[in-house]
Amino acid sequence: MAKTSAVEKNKRRRKTVADHAAKRAALKATIMNQELPIEERFKATIKLASLPRDGSKTRIRNRCEVTGRPRAFYRKLKMSRIALRELGNLGKVPGIVKSSW
Repeated sequence: MAKTSAVEKNKRRRKTVADHAAKRAALKATIMNQELPIEERFKATIKLASLPRDGSKTRIRNRCEVTGRPRAFYRKLKMSRIALRELGNLGKVPGIVKSSW
C-alpha cells in the first residue's frame, strides 16, 4: 500500500488540473498564435508561468485505485499488475483465470 499522503497529493493535483485547465489552454493558444504581437504573447507566457505548477497535466501520476502503487499501472483497468493478479486469483475480475500449463 502506498503512503496515504502520496495518494492524497495526487488527488489534489487532479483537482488543480481540472480547475486551471481552461485558463491554461487559453494562455497556450495565445502563446502559440503567431499573428499576435510578441509583447502580448510574452505577457501570456508570464501569466502561464505564474499559475501553479500542479495545474499542469503532466504532474499527475497514474496510481492503482486499489493499492496506490505508482508503477506497473494498467490504464484501462486503473489498477496495478499486482492488484490485478490478486483480484484475478480471487475470481473478482471477470474473464481472468489462473493459467497453468
